[in-house]
Amino acid sequence: MSELRQSVVVQRMVKRYGRVAAVDDVTLEIERGEFVTLLGPSGSGKTTILMAIAGFVQPTSGDILLDGRAITRLPPERRNFGMVFQGYALFPHMTVFENVAFALRARGRPGEEVQRKVVEALDLVQLSPYAQRLPRQLSGGQQQRVALARALVFTPHLLLLDEPLSALDKKLRADLQLELKALHERVGLTFLYVTHDQDEALSMSDRVAILREGKLVQFGRPRELYERPATRFVADFLGKSNFIAGTAQGGDGGTLAYSAGGLTLRQAVAGAPPAPGAPILVALRPEKIAVVADTPPDTANAVAGRIAQWSYSGTHFQLLVDTPAVGRMIATVPAWRCRIEPATGATVHLGWDPDATVIVAEDASADSPH
Repeated sequence: MSELRQSVVVQRMVKRYGRVAAVDDVTLEIERGEFVTLLGPSGSGKTTILMAIAGFVQPTSGDILLDGRAITRLPPERRNFGMVFQGYALFPHMTVFENVAFALRARGRPGEEVQRKVVEALDLVQLSPYAQRLPRQLSGGQQQRVALARALVFTPHLLLLDEPLSALDKKLRADLQLELKALHERVGLTFLYVTHDQDEALSMSDRVAILREGKLVQFGRPRELYERPATRFVADFLGKSNFIAGTAQGGDGGTLAYSAGGLTLRQAVAGAPPAPGAPILVALRPEKIAVVADTPPDTANAVAGRIAQWSYSGTHFQLLVDTPAVGRMIATVPAWRCRIEPATGATVHLGWDPDATVIVAEDASADSPH
């Protein structure tokens, strides 16, 4: 990555609370103008990293750089970062206009500049007609847009967002996800976003950093993380996955043969295949499985089983299939092209191509960064 393109660099950050490492040797490079999301379960360290970048938490060790300049010891008010919290943190006695103007007035900006920039910020978040309303007169989504306008009005170097949509209902969250992504594209600022919602991270981000137990597990583009997870944890955390444990038999022509449950299955490999006899673990997404009733599907891998449970969501069927060879499998089939009539106890055949699976690392504990 070019030094000129770097916006924020976290170098080997550690944050300890007593003997507990909330953040454990994390290094991140975020390019200027990127939308990067810190994603992980509760206690993974994502909010601690965000608060350290904001200046509200002092790392035990490590550095934070902004465009190559160390800001680790710089107080929050001198970092020129915008911050949007889950709870909005609006002043209830101030109008929308006054809430947005507050950051500029606190910086001593002249009245004409305050007026112009607040009007621009409210236009940006489509709240100009609500300038004279109080926060209690707004919906949750509108209050969140006021918080965004207030964080953007002074043109920060970086916008930090700590689970800003988690208090909203599902439909409103989906609407604001689209608005936030569009807003990022319009303003061109660097966004650093924290969430525990996988769909939110995948749909909004340029890149996603997945954290577990204070460690960075994998950092990459959403499709890369979903399609090529490095570990069992990543595959399982980003949507649903089936896992098949097997033993490598040998490879040729970019395909590895491996045994699992008495079957010989095939896995696509880009580099050198695992040595014969080596244990492997593959991850298989439910939507990459073909399901047929009578004969094995025309694929390199086929497993027979019985439907233990099934459900219908309108767009797809989800099937839980018990197989003698590889255990319980989850298959997701688009409803409009489902080739079977699901029924509990019915025999079905599952099939998938060699490139539908990916070899992942087993993880008994948090992994090292990849």
